[in-house]
Amino acid sequence: MPTFTVTGDVDPFLHVSLRKGETIFCESDAMVMMEAPLDLTGSMQGGLVRAAMRRLANGESFFQQRIEAKRGDGDCLLAPNMPGGMQVLDVGARQYRMSDGAYVAATERIEVNARMQSLGNALFGGTGGFFIGETQGDGQVVVGGFGSLFTLDVAPGKDIVIDNGHVVAWDSTLRYEIAASTSQSQGLLRNLTNSVTSGEGVVLRFSGQGQVIVCSRNRQSFLAWLAEKLNVRS
Repeated sequence: MPTFTVTGDVDPFLHVSLRKGETIFCESDAMVMMEAPLDLTGSMQGGLVRAAMRRLANGESFFQQRIEAKRGDGDCLLAPNMPGGMQVLDVGARQYRMSDGAYVAATERIEVNARMQSLGNALFGGTGGFFIGETQGDGQVVVGGFGSLFTLDVAPGKDIVIDNGHVVAWDSTLRYEIAASTSQSQGLLRNLTNSVTSGEGVVLRFSGQGQVIVCSRNRQSFLAWLAEKLNVRS
């Protein structure tokens, strides 16, 4: 199986080593460098319908990059579109769901399919609308997030509440629901008001047994801050 290694402390590369005959898939424009024995092609993994669904579910490009070691062993360097960390996840006994833009690369036997969310999560969760990405298969997938990444362990009876904009990926066995604040008793209108005044926005409450990968930066908050600064200067 190809070897994924995250290398570098700040805005790292994903270093991939492939042996002859091995193949990986990665997000469009992720390839930075590859050695001569490797071939790069565009691919609609899973066909037209699944490619379209992934586009809706996870913000992926319609076409992925397919890198194959055709003429011998070779290495390549990949990088996500957004600055930040990456994490290699083992997929098989454990499958993962992913937020928009989290997918970076995967080994050949992994597919990222669209999964329908509940109406409430689709309206408020911000993790891909009515559909989110979910892994299927056996191998490894690489996810990326804005800023540094950290893995949280969720245990029965110890729910974790996470600001929606910081969620990267989570164990598919976990239960999750949206909330407008951490309060359990104030009602929807008061919770929404508190979310606006506190600046915390929508949160996701995870329960069960599994892992959640979070990032240190909120992409939407950063873009809003940047737009504000650019408007002030203009």
